[in-house]
Amino acid sequence: MSDAIRARMSGREWGLMLLLSALWGGSFFFIGTAVRDMPVLTIVLLRVALAAAALWIVVLATGRRVPRGAATWGAFLVMGLLNNVIPFALIVWGQKQIPSGLASILNASTPLWTVLVAGALLSDERASVRKLAGVVMGLGGVAVMMGIDVIGGQHPLLPQLAVVCASISYGFSAWWGRRFRQIGVDPMVTAAGMLTASTLVLAIPVLALNGPPVGYPATSWAAVAALALLSSALAYVIYFRILASAGATNISLVTFLVPVSAILLGWLFLDERLGFAQLIGMALIGAGLALIDGRLFARRAPQVLSRR
Repeated sequence: MSDAIRARMSGREWGLMLLLSALWGGSFFFIGTAVRDMPVLTIVLLRVALAAAALWIVVLATGRRVPRGAATWGAFLVMGLLNNVIPFALIVWGQKQIPSGLASILNASTPLWTVLVAGALLSDERASVRKLAGVVMGLGGVAVMMGIDVIGGQHPLLPQLAVVCASISYGFSAWWGRRFRQIGVDPMVTAAGMLTASTLVLAIPVLALNGPPVGYPATSWAAVAALALLSSALAYVIYFRILASAGATNISLVTFLVPVSAILLGWLFLDERLGFAQLIGMALIGAGLALIDGRLFARRAPQVLSRR
């Protein structure tokens, strides 16, 4: 593990981390606004298309090499399905029936599924006992939250399962995305490529099903533009910048912060409220993620030893 991955983040990096969590948390707010008037797949298509266009501007302006091989673009296609088309569609559809804050909490289970997928499919990322314990705790939080929620009749089960399935798809995308580093594709080009592939997959069926995106109110267009340009394109730029300077372990901390901004925005602007079940579930998921991350326990261990 490199020094960059072990290093503590600077104040500037923490500022970027908070901005990234606000942008990704804001995506649930933007979806909650747009989905009131726009069809689900139209929102997804506009999100990936606008974000792809913005990222290609960054790629070309910075002189990054654009791959032309069919194998690489085939890999972009699979990545686009796993990281964009499937999860975006499931989350947007789910948010037609559940609050943005609840969707963000369920989506915070993504690292739990990533641990399971990586442990099963990647020989160099076998899950330790500590990580598996974190997965069990976190998924227990998801189960408790959804169980209490459904029994209490607060929110329907199927939209919640849709968001959980989106998180599982993200877990598989993390496994698939490993190959781009191995074949030497720049991360920013990977993001632009997968968004472009997603746009090509969605364009014809969505336009045939829903028609051209016209006649929607300005608020929906503003929400979709923000979703694409801020929560997707700009978020990717910030993500890769933090990843390059602070490492993958540090960037994973954003998972803890995204539900906070999503819940706050939903409470302020969408008149959403979370119940006791969601708070309990969020606490258990957070504890599971902390156990998987391990740094909190690593810091406590030397303190305990120093007292002896």
